[in-house]
Formats: sequence, structure tokens, C-alpha cells
Amino acid sequence: MRFDDTVITISREYGSGGRIIGKKLAEKLGIDFYDHELITMAAEQTGMSEEFLKNTEERANHSIRFSLSYLGNLSYTMPLNDKVFIAQSQIIRSLADKGPCVVVGRCADYILKEHKHCINVFIHADIDYRLYRAIKHYNFPEQKTTEKTKELIYKIDKQRETYYNYYTDQSWGRADNYHICLDSSQLHIDGTVDVLKKYVEEFELKQDCANE
Repeated sequence: MRFDDTVITISREYGSGGRIIGKKLAEKLGIDFYDHELITMAAEQTGMSEEFLKNTEERANHSIRFSLSYLGNLSYTMPLNDKVFIAQSQIIRSLADKGPCVVVGRCADYILKEHKHCINVFIHADIDYRLYRAIKHYNFPEQKTTEKTKELIYKIDKQRETYYNYYTDQSWGRADNYHICLDSSQLHIDGTVDVLKKYVEEFELKQDCANE
């Protein structure tokens, strides 16, 4: 099956495995995958360092509410956070126009809301599963207590929520913002990938039938 126009966006709770799920899904579908690669592209476009962009992205300004009408209107007086968001938004739109791909985070679901073949996914999981994955896969310092690790997980989730709510007119994690929401603590990584692959394939079949 070909996926000529389909773009899948992955929003996720911290520790739920959203990134690796997106990467494995892209591999199974034979399409491109973008996450940290977007930082490199934005660095090349803006002239800012990748390290600076890593520290700046997914942090909102807490000033006036942002509007997508600002896209394409970079100015010297614009806060750096907004410049980074605009640069990444332009890149995400360009990549989606070029062909099928999976994009992780960065409000991609909202940025591509006009894209006709976009599937928006939200990955969540219970806190014990996220805690386990954070300790095992994310190199958390061993001296951190369980409660400290939980606090950090919730803090990162809050940053993502604030960022998303600032740059969109939607609420992060709210089910009706997405086409499908999955609990990775129930299905685990490979099980979640399999469900999403089936969903995308069914989506493509519906699109093909509609175009006949």
C-alpha cells in the first residue's frame, strides 16, 4: 500500500513512548520521520545554534496569545520563542507538502489542520509505566527518588501543555483534538504501533474509495 499524501502527527505525554512509537510506525509504513531533525533544519533556517533551539522549543512566552496568522511574518522585535515556533512551523508545512511522513510534537496537528490527509494521534500512559520508561530509557540520575522523577514527568507535561495551549486555540491532550488516542501502557510500544499502522491503512482505503 502506498501512502502518497498521508501525514501522521504524534502528540504524547512524557514517558509514554510517543517518539519511538512514531519512529517505528514510520519505518513500518516506509515513510519519513521527523523529530529532532526539525531542530537541525530550524537551526539552518534561522542561523541559531541547535543547542539554543533545544533549550527554547516547547517553551511559551506567556505574553499575548499567539496566532498562526503570524506565520511568515518574522520580525526583529518578535520574541525568540515565537521565531523558533514560526521557523519550525514553516518547515513542518513544507515537509508535509513534499510527501508522507510522521512528525512528533511541536503542535504539528494544529499547524497542519488544513492538510486533507493528516492523522492526529495522542499517546498517553499511566504514571507507573511512564515512570518505568523514564528511569530505564531516559538516563534519569539514579539518585533521583521515585517522587522526584514523577515531579519531573509532570513538570515536562505541564511545559508541553502550556506551549501547546499558547500556540493553538485548543487544549493539549483533549481527545476531540485528535483522530485517535491510545494508552501505550496497555498495548506497549509494538502493540501501539500495530494498532496505528492498521488505522492508517484503513484511513488510506477510505481515501481511495472516496476518490474512485
